Amino acid sequence: MTGAVPGPDPRRPPSPGPREIPASGERSHEGRPPGAGEGPATGVGRTPPPAPPPGVPAPAPWYPDVPSPDAPSAAPGTPADAVGPHGVGGAVGDGGGRRAPLFAVPRSTAEGWRWLVIAVVGFLVGQVASAVLLAVVAAATGHAGDVSKLASQAVPPGWVVVSGLVGLWLGFVGAAVVASRTAGTGNVWRDMGLTVRRWDPLVGVAVGLAGQLLLLPVLYVPLEHVVPDLNTKLSQPAKHLTGGFPGADLAVIAVLTVVVVPVVEELFFRGLVLRALVRVLSGSGRALGVVLAVLLDGVVFGLAHFELLQLLGLAAFGVVLAVVATRWRRIGPCIFAHATFNLIAVLSVAYPTGLLGRHL
Repeated sequence: MTGAVPGPDPRRPPSPGPREIPASGERSHEGRPPGAGEGPATGVGRTPPPAPPPGVPAPAPWYPDVPSPDAPSAAPGTPADAVGPHGVGGAVGDGGGRRAPLFAVPRSTAEGWRWLVIAVVGFLVGQVASAVLLAVVAAATGHAGDVSKLASQAVPPGWVVVSGLVGLWLGFVGAAVVASRTAGTGNVWRDMGLTVRRWDPLVGVAVGLAGQLLLLPVLYVPLEHVVPDLNTKLSQPAKHLTGGFPGADLAVIAVLTVVVVPVVEELFFRGLVLRALVRVLSGSGRALGVVLAVLLDGVVFGLAHFELLQLLGLAAFGVVLAVVATRWRRIGPCIFAHATFNLIAVLSVAYPTGLLGRHL
């Protein structure tokens, strides 16, 4: 019939409905990835992630020491060696084209310089706080006119040592907190890498033992024929800190030296100072910048103790601790290494005629 519109042929099967997009990660029967040809953002049938409720801040960047469950996944065709534990290009030393920074904070060179300035100020504040606290305690104990004389003794009173340590700790800890709050995420634990894992005590004890029993003898053996009474002079700082005290005072100072000092000093030198140096020196190249930061951090650590003869050993051990901090990207192993190093020094003073005393 002329002009009539032909109807569907009953002999042909019905045509299929709209083609469905396969689930994420699958391919269609034509071999194309899902969403191919659609818009650049999302394919047809995909639901975009919900926006955060009004007034809720965006989550802080995941700390690099902890593998993130939300790390970006690799796109189809991405080489396997380009994917690290923190997602594509997110692991230090991965095979990806763009590598994440060694430490998450400070996030820029300007913030790195700000951290260094805060560290210098914190160190100076610690020195002032130590002197002020020492003067206050001396006045309270009736020794206001004898502070300098007592502090310069080979074995000063216990309250002199404790007052000096507490004053320094105020400056060190305060600097780390200020740096995290003003040029970090605000989480001091994550910003400074103050985390401890299961194997950290084992690694730290091994490093601390090697530092005292292997590194220091190797460094100072060539000086034995140059410096008279070298061993006696090297042990003077430890004796000044812990020697000659009665049992109760020695126990208190030993606990502070072995437990508190490692935490505070590692928080400052390997948490605040090292991370700032790595960021500031990153312009020298990734590998070279880290090497320079490690060496400089060790030198700063040695100089901060104001002991000329012990500078070589302290700087060398500081370099070792900085290497450990960059290798594990946290200061947990450094704390146990520092504690072991100090414990051996305390034992050598407490038992000078024993095995440790004869070898240190």
